This record gives sequence, structure tokens and C-alpha cells, in this order.
Amino acid sequence: MVQIPKEVQDFLREELLKLDKAVKLIYFTQQFECPHCMYAREILDELRKFSDKIIFEVYDFQRDEEKVKQYGIDKIPAIVIKDAKDYGIRYFGVPSGYEFNSLVEDIIDVSRGSTDLSEETRKQIRSLTKPFHIQVFVSLT
Repeated sequence: MVQIPKEVQDFLREELLKLDKAVKLIYFTQQFECPHCMYAREILDELRKFSDKIIFEVYDFQRDEEKVKQYGIDKIPAIVIKDAKDYGIRYFGVPSGYEFNSLVEDIIDVSRGSTDLSEETRKQIRSLTKPFHIQVFVSLT
């Protein structure tokens, strides 16, 4: 069972006060051959206890084919972070260590419907004329 340290609990209580509207964390897992899935789920179960604006749904990667296709999930564990709008934010893997902060920041951004990107960066993004796909890879080192 995951136990969130007190200092992290205090951080979460403060950070999640920034949520403007409800956010769905849609979690994809499976019961077999996924050694990290249960750990990731326990982290999300604990996280949602810190705000009633976090809605948690769980789907099985094998059995819930329609949801897997709907959200474009191709590996697990996977977390979709969305509100009424799906911004295309997907988190694959276990959100622990420094990656946990990234997850919390994404939840806050989705809840607010905006990010802290500079105006210059926003301008450059708006100038793109073709679809693009951004992936960020993080390692524990």
C-alpha cells in the first residue's frame, strides 16, 4: 500500500486548492502481466483523496476495448487527464518520484484550462499549420 509522506500530503493539500473545475483521471490497467499497474493505481487512489474535484475512472486494457480505442491507449499503465475537453494529455508509467510533480501540474493545468507557457511559446504553437505529436520521456536518472 502506498503511503504518501506528510510533507507531500501538505504539498498536495495546498496545490490542489488551485483546481478550478473537476478533472477526470481515467486509468487503464490490467490484472495480469503488469507489474507496475497496481502501484500506479494505489498512487492515484491516494491522490484523489486530496480533492473532491478529482474524478477517478478505471478501465481494463484488455476488456474495455472501446475506451482503449476512444483514448488511443497503446500501453499500460496509462492515465488520461481531462475535464469536459480531452486535451490529449496521456501519462504512461508510474507517476512517482519527480514524475509525481508532473502529474499534479498537469491536473492543475487541465482544471484551469490553461498552462504557464509564455506568450512567445503560445504564439509559436499557434503558427503551426500541420498536426503535431509531442512526447516527453522521463527517466529516473
